[in-house]
Amino acid sequence: MTPHTPNRPHPRLRAVLFDMDGTLVDTERLWWEAVEQVAGRALTDADQPEVLGRPVEHTAHWLATATGTPAARLAADLHREFAERVRTGVVPRPGAVELLDALAADRIPAALVTASPRAVADVVLDALGAHRFATSVTADDTARTKPAPDPYLAACRNLGVDPAACVAVEDTATGVASAEAAGCAVLAVPSLAPIAEAPGRTVRDSLTGVTAAGLERMVVPRLRVMSWNLWLGGSQVDDHRAKQVAAVLAAGADVVGLQETGGTAAQELAEALGWHHHRAGENLGILSRHPVTARFGDPDVGFYGAAGVRIAVAPGHEVDVWTAHLHYTPYGPYEAAFDGLPADELTAHEELRLGQLRDALDRIAGSAREGVPVVLVGDFNCPSHLDWPDVRWPVTEAAEKAGFADSFREAHPDPAAEPGHTWSPVHPVHEDGSGRPEPQDRIDYVLHHGLTVLDSRTLVTGTPRPWPDVAGNEWPSDHAAVVTTFTLPVG
Repeated sequence: MTPHTPNRPHPRLRAVLFDMDGTLVDTERLWWEAVEQVAGRALTDADQPEVLGRPVEHTAHWLATATGTPAARLAADLHREFAERVRTGVVPRPGAVELLDALAADRIPAALVTASPRAVADVVLDALGAHRFATSVTADDTARTKPAPDPYLAACRNLGVDPAACVAVEDTATGVASAEAAGCAVLAVPSLAPIAEAPGRTVRDSLTGVTAAGLERMVVPRLRVMSWNLWLGGSQVDDHRAKQVAAVLAAGADVVGLQETGGTAAQELAEALGWHHHRAGENLGILSRHPVTARFGDPDVGFYGAAGVRIAVAPGHEVDVWTAHLHYTPYGPYEAAFDGLPADELTAHEELRLGQLRDALDRIAGSAREGVPVVLVGDFNCPSHLDWPDVRWPVTEAAEKAGFADSFREAHPDPAAEPGHTWSPVHPVHEDGSGRPEPQDRIDYVLHHGLTVLDSRTLVTGTPRPWPDVAGNEWPSDHAAVVTTFTLPVG
């Protein structure tokens, strides 16, 4: 574990996590040549997604599909060809050694995080100087490698640091995806394929001139918020509490707004996670890894309604987080798909939910404090006006008019390309026995006011079996969760 030393020159930057191939050393070219040698042909730009930033096993399976040669044999050949080239031709990237030495001088630990195997990484570590790295994580050290977040999360655990206080330095889109999924800020220095600018991501041509002070400016307070309907507390699925804990950890969430808690879920999950919590009535709850400094709303709220908390995310940074559950009937997608109702009738049937949301918005406004951002999550049981071009669903419109932005649609503006369906991963067909396809839609939300969206996604772990054969599912809900990563205002 790396102790926190507040008198360091750059205290907000806890560690810098470096990719190896193409980032610290010029091995992307060597890897490209090794793959060409094993493939027996010249590679083209079309081959890049299967070669750059990929573990040896991925490229071996890709070549095996094309050639019929066993993947294990190809992987061994790739290992051998690449390692021989590294031993004789490794060259540090411009500015790499200078940056590593500058970090060491400022007592900022560096880690090597690579999709290459340990045998290759150790050759590179010897060439760069293993003393420059506090830890290293290779393809041999985690069950999943890039683009999964596991390698970066493992490096942070080894160093005892929060990923949000780290900068990852990467040269491929695959590596960037891994680091960002882990919650790190990213400095992208593309080697062969371009990488676009994005929130929380800085792109530079090289490491020359990069300083610890510049990296520290990339580290801003973050908050990852999850909205999740637990489906009657999770009672439909075996061992549901342990599976719920696993899902929260898989999401990397900092705060979770819950619906359908079954009374005790918020408290039990908080105890299992070692987190803070707020319970409101028999249906609503909030989990937070950060301290809860205030509680809002009716503590005895009914099955439908809203409840909120204020959490202290970091010194000088508070956020209000509310969770809401709105009535499930009449359900607009059924009325549209099964009954063929026109837009004006669909919107007219939203009055009950609209009233419930307006009550929640009034409560939120009544507890709000100037300068404190607000997040409103929940199962609204209605679609969004941002998703249906011909129906102005009034519930989500009312939230928008109250100043709340839809984080998922900020991250994914095109509903055709990214529908973001949350209802329902266990209902491919309607449960009335008719065999009609179940309308899939986005009815769970993470809305916000006063924050910046870095990323938003839906989450379902495993491959859930459809209703009613759900008891053994890894995912213990009939809704997908929504997980959004925000940055907090600075200054």
